[in-house]
Order: sequence, then structure tokens, then C-alpha cells
Amino acid sequence: EGVDIKGERVIENGVTILGDTTIISSHIKAHSVIEDSKIEDSSIGPFARIRPNSNIKDTHIGNFVEVKKSTLDGVKAGHLSYLGDSEIDEGTNIGAGTITCNYDGKNKHKTTIGKNVFVGSDSQLIAPVNIPDNIMIAAGTTVPSETKIEEGSLVLSRTNLRKISKFFYKFFGTKDGN
Repeated sequence: EGVDIKGERVIENGVTILGDTTIISSHIKAHSVIEDSKIEDSSIGPFARIRPNSNIKDTHIGNFVEVKKSTLDGVKAGHLSYLGDSEIDEGTNIGAGTITCNYDGKNKHKTTIGKNVFVGSDSQLIAPVNIPDNIMIAAGTTVPSETKIEEGSLVLSRTNLRKISKFFYKFFGTKDGN
């Protein structure tokens, strides 16, 4: 009850659609869950979870991507990401393992991502944060809340790589060790 499905669509096996949900001309792949959201001209899953108050249009959401209370328009999020309390614009690619860190322990905060943004794998965007248009975020980057970013920039955070010789053997007490 409350689910409205319109236009050309494919809904594969094991899909769960709940609440006040509208699906228009989309492909919902196996074992995805959609609740209280709107999906239009998009591909969802397999194994995706679209939580309440999400509005997804012209977007590809891949396997093991979770979206909550977000608006995505023309976005690609291929796999293994969490996009909560966010607004993401067209041409943006969300790399595997990207997280919008929206909860500070007391309140939820919003992440806004502009057009044509490339977010590298394993990035953390700590809300509230606004990523303007035409940005590249390097893999493994943490973007702190309220960071000011100039359009067209590369954003990256890295620590220096350290190598501690023979640490494995010292730790486990093998090979030349006790």
C-alpha cells in the first residue's frame, strides 16, 4: 500500500518496496530495499538500500550502496558507499567506500556536492560540508566539516607512509625471533 510504479521498469527478484514510494521508469535490481522514497529514470542495486526521504533521478546506485534522506540527480555511486543527509548534483561520481559522515553524536548535518565532482574511493566527507562544482577528491581523503574549497581544486589528505623493518616478526615472535 502506498507504492506507485509507473512507466517502463524492471523489478528483479527479492526486491522490497515499502511505504510511500514512487518508482518511475527505473531498473531495481535483485535484493534491493526501497522505502518512502522516489526513484526516477535510475538503476538501483543489486543489494542497495534506499532509506526514507530519498529522491533519486537519472542516477546509478550500485551494489551495497545505502542512501538516506538524500537528493541525487545524475550521480554514479557504483558500490560500497553511504550517502546520508546529502544533496549531490549531476555528473558526480562517488568512489567505493565513500561515506558522508552526517552524525556528530547529537545532530545530523548535511553534505552538499556540486556538479562534476569526482570523489575517490575510501573518502570521508564530514558534514556539514559543501563541495563546489568541478572538484577532484583524492582516494582516501578526509574532508573536515566546514572546509572551504575553491571550485576546480584537487582536495587530498595523506599521511606519510612509514615502514618498520621486521615488525611482523617482532610482533608475532617468528623468524629470527622468540
